[in-house]
Amino acid sequence: MRYVGKSIPRNDGYDKATGQGLFTHDVSMPRMLFGKVLRSPYAHARVISIDTSAAEALPGVEAVCTFQNTTNKPFNASATMVTTTPGTEPVRDQTIFTGEPRYIGDEIAAVAATTEKIAVEALKLIRVEYEELPAVYDPLEALKPEAPDVQPKYANPNHKNVCGEIVEFGLGDIEKGFAEADVIVETDIELPRTKQCQMETQAAVASYKPNGTLDIISTTQTPHPTKMIVAYALDMPESKVHVANPPYVGGGFGVRIGLSGKAEVLAAALSMRALRPVKVVYTREEDFIASDTRHGGYLHCKLGAKKDGTFVAMDTTAWLNTGAYCTFGVELLGVCGACGTAGTYRVPNLHYKGYPVYTNQQTAGAFRGFGTPQGTAVVEAAVDKMAKALNMDLLEIRKMNTTKPNDKNFFPFPVGSVGINECIDKAAAEIGWAEKHGKKQTGNIRRGVGIACGTHVSNAAPFCVDYNSIYLRIEQDGSLHIASGIPEIGPGSTTALIQVACDLVGVPFETTTMQFGDTAAGPFDIGSHATRTLYTVSQVMKDAAESLRKDILDYAGGFLEVDPAQLDLVDGVISGGGKEITLKKLAYEAHLRGKQFLAANCKVPPNSLPWYAQAAEVEVDMELGMVKVLKIAAAHDVGKVVNPRLCEGQVEGGVLMGVGYALREEMTYEEGKGFYNDGIHKYMLPTADDRPEIVSILVESNDTAGVYGIKGIGEVGVCPTLPAILSAVEDAIGIRFEVAPLTPGRVLAGIKAAGL
Repeated sequence: MRYVGKSIPRNDGYDKATGQGLFTHDVSMPRMLFGKVLRSPYAHARVISIDTSAAEALPGVEAVCTFQNTTNKPFNASATMVTTTPGTEPVRDQTIFTGEPRYIGDEIAAVAATTEKIAVEALKLIRVEYEELPAVYDPLEALKPEAPDVQPKYANPNHKNVCGEIVEFGLGDIEKGFAEADVIVETDIELPRTKQCQMETQAAVASYKPNGTLDIISTTQTPHPTKMIVAYALDMPESKVHVANPPYVGGGFGVRIGLSGKAEVLAAALSMRALRPVKVVYTREEDFIASDTRHGGYLHCKLGAKKDGTFVAMDTTAWLNTGAYCTFGVELLGVCGACGTAGTYRVPNLHYKGYPVYTNQQTAGAFRGFGTPQGTAVVEAAVDKMAKALNMDLLEIRKMNTTKPNDKNFFPFPVGSVGINECIDKAAAEIGWAEKHGKKQTGNIRRGVGIACGTHVSNAAPFCVDYNSIYLRIEQDGSLHIASGIPEIGPGSTTALIQVACDLVGVPFETTTMQFGDTAAGPFDIGSHATRTLYTVSQVMKDAAESLRKDILDYAGGFLEVDPAQLDLVDGVISGGGKEITLKKLAYEAHLRGKQFLAANCKVPPNSLPWYAQAAEVEVDMELGMVKVLKIAAAHDVGKVVNPRLCEGQVEGGVLMGVGYALREEMTYEEGKGFYNDGIHKYMLPTADDRPEIVSILVESNDTAGVYGIKGIGEVGVCPTLPAILSAVEDAIGIRFEVAPLTPGRVLAGIKAAGL
């Protein structure tokens, strides 16, 4: 391999470093209007009347949309609306605008005007009369029989305010398993809603033309699914809708999967009325209150083991807050169970039950880890508790119970290579486990170390239909052009994919280009998310590359009068049988003879499991309740490292996000007022002072399912950080907290309750 394994600089680095890279916020079109959205001030209400006449009369206003003059076709804003597995149907429970808002921030109307200022003034002129209705905000409260109905038309008929189906699956005999256990422990955890806080807010530019075509430039992570959702919601033929990135997207972390925030359909509805391009850009406040968050809620885990530490039974329940609309509610609860709670350990008797619960809060959706951080948090807490009950080392009880290759599991696919124990050992060694863990301390400042481990997926399948498409073309000058529907959302995926393609085809990196983030670039592609982009697109690329190489070498054999079996293509040069020709020369000669080298492929890749372990060292101030993370040793089984620099960046970014999840970040809801956090100025993102020393340890297990042994990495850096920190805090002060984040107030209250 000439390129795979090397830290090649990002191909988008120059554009972004110099400010020349275009984002949706930068897009401008002739005669473009600016759209602004009127949002509900109530958590639950009914619109009695709405008068837009004064807004429509304001000079500069070109269009006003409400639920009264816009299609009200129910849809699901998540990508799974159009990629749901056969035999199931998504919950289609929202419309572009609503006459019954179900959270503070729900979309009532929108205005398009010649300037943003005029659009804002027009919103003030819209007169809405509301009838306020009862609301519920907590998922456990929402399940009670007396709770108000959030979505009576779409909720599970047998379970109050449950969104769609309760997710439930099992393995073995759970009752028999617990009967055989010598020791049983139970643990609970309460987790917050958290915000993705991506750099670029939700934005879209829509241009509808009289010929019935609709072009959208968007911040979406999923151009093709977004195209399908927009067409469905607007009741248009998909062939008339085109979605593209501009080409860059300012971060995603899951919040841009599908139509989180609905900027695309809002801009489209306005453009269809005005017959002019319309740009909708959310303020940071709108992005906070009206686009998806991570699912918060409650989890419970019951774990049974033999005296020697062997796990025999595990029963986990999750009650997660999906907010006012379904989006990813059901799918996320599935991943929470299969990956977060049951994927890590060999447990012969397993049971999981997940409740996606409607509340009158903004919608929760995809966020880095997609349910695995929540499941991992409660299971790792239970494992720590079991180790304590059995007086066993936290490392040893984990290593003796971790999943092994080909284990039967909740996963509906084979378990491939498993590097989790190596990850545990290397993370522990880096943190200094033997010297630091279990040391009794006194005084104001106390230190401790903790561990957490787990797994995720490298692919969204089989939780939803998941496939990629690729198009490869050798240009007349011998260069390789790649076209894919995946976007570049910031991790450098397009750079790493070019590295893989160059090795697969046998061409130089510097002559290869890639087109991405455009539904016109190729057939359907699910997009960039789910720890999948490099892993899955590489697999599709491998099959296309093999076809392309065969075509090239077959043609070269005839051209050179050499048996093609004797030829090889390396770094743009074809040689063998005593003959040699550059691909540049061959491509040109082929071009003159009416021949092009083309290959395309579409595939649902098999899944593969990345494994991880993170060890944390913390410092707790007993007087102030402050927890400071000193170091995170993050060991990740990534299969094969394609680009070490990019891979380490993904791990480090995920870890820091996990530190925020554990210590600072929390969407705080004020009843009747909505979320207190309406911007980064009120949201406690980790600062430079909160960044610990992060040591990335990349373990290569070379899984046979992936090209060159590749697995996913994008999401998994965040998954074990919170439970590792909770474990370290317990080691430092002897208190196991069952709520996050660990704010100073909560820590001080715990210290006081323990009498320390």
